Amino acid sequence: MNTGKVDVLLGLQWGDEGKGKVVDVLTPHYDVVARFQGGPNAGHTLEFEGQKYVLRSIPSGIFQGGKVNIIGNGVVLAPDLFMDEARSLEKSGHELQSRLHISKKAHLIMPTHRLLDRAIEATKGKNKVGTTGKGIGPTYTDKVSRTGLRVGDILDNFEEKYAKHKALHMTRLKELGWTDFDGLEETEKKWMEGVEYLRGFHIVDSEIEVNKLLREGKSILCEGAQGTMLDVDFGSYPFVTSSNTICAGACTGLGVGPGKIGNVFGIMKAYCTRVGAGPFPTELFDETGTKIRDLGHEYGAVTGRERRCGWVDLVQLKYSVMLNGVTELIMMKSDVLDTFETVKACVAYRLADGTETSDFPYEINDVTPIYKEFPGWKTDMTHFTSEDQFPQPFKDYVAFLEEYLETPIRIISIGPDREQTIVRK
Repeated sequence: MNTGKVDVLLGLQWGDEGKGKVVDVLTPHYDVVARFQGGPNAGHTLEFEGQKYVLRSIPSGIFQGGKVNIIGNGVVLAPDLFMDEARSLEKSGHELQSRLHISKKAHLIMPTHRLLDRAIEATKGKNKVGTTGKGIGPTYTDKVSRTGLRVGDILDNFEEKYAKHKALHMTRLKELGWTDFDGLEETEKKWMEGVEYLRGFHIVDSEIEVNKLLREGKSILCEGAQGTMLDVDFGSYPFVTSSNTICAGACTGLGVGPGKIGNVFGIMKAYCTRVGAGPFPTELFDETGTKIRDLGHEYGAVTGRERRCGWVDLVQLKYSVMLNGVTELIMMKSDVLDTFETVKACVAYRLADGTETSDFPYEINDVTPIYKEFPGWKTDMTHFTSEDQFPQPFKDYVAFLEEYLETPIRIISIGPDREQTIVRK
């Protein structure tokens, strides 16, 4: 924990690495938890005290009493979905309004953004990106083309601003030949109710607030959504999200200078998964892949979609560690591999021309993974409470990963519950 610095926690693969649980384990050590990018397309699942929660827009620090939670300017927010999420948390006894601060500069996802999302995806035919249809991409498009609506806009003359933006979207939908407006009126009604609900929160200049908190010596944990390989610049483009999911996104998504970044916690699974379309070099299409999916309950927290599963890809992970300046690794779901005879890790790629590389290439569609095999540990680790209990084959696997990635693995998760977390010495 760095007082006066911002520590960053982010995913190193294609998302779904288990960030929600880790944030919840780390938050007791921080005064403030902040989200810096993404929208309600990403779900963080947390399980404790027999309850399961899925957070989409609200930072995972909300379960720690008295912490300030900030939704930063880099986030895109859907007022109706935010209201549903917040109300269900309030129902379960978590008071939000005094503790959740929302950036005036965060962009609003309008109902027509969702229609645009579907319309644009429909035009792509077999080149579909596999979006969640939540309107994230079109909202970021409006942001970049300087035509977006922001949270701060709800404080003044909002109806007029909304009508103007909606008219622009309707023209665009007409150009795309979109005719399905079923339920739009109903959605808009609820959306406006969400806007009213949003007005009850602290709507702030979050960049000023964050920097003031740092000057006061407060410790801040920044929480990223999705994963490094979905970054709009460095991910497997075009099968990516519309924001910067890497550590640099915390600077732009919260307004902190690069020199203010402290520790960077990179989260990885002991294997690898991906949702939606796009290249995935270590994907398994056999019963091993199915076994990983079933044991790991690999289904989307928000969409319920089956995740594609494969062995851990160290070429990709090394690239992510470099891009983010990762100082400590956190390995999730180690227990999912407890019963395997053999565990594999991709250590290089064979390119289409037959050459081998351990550098992550521009194009990963045609690469063939080269694996190193490890004997499985064949031990149920879910009840372990200390790293001393780890079987030797597992210790060897962890030691190899640390050596290859040149970064220590500080935390190992051996189950979904908050208690099933081993912090290594």
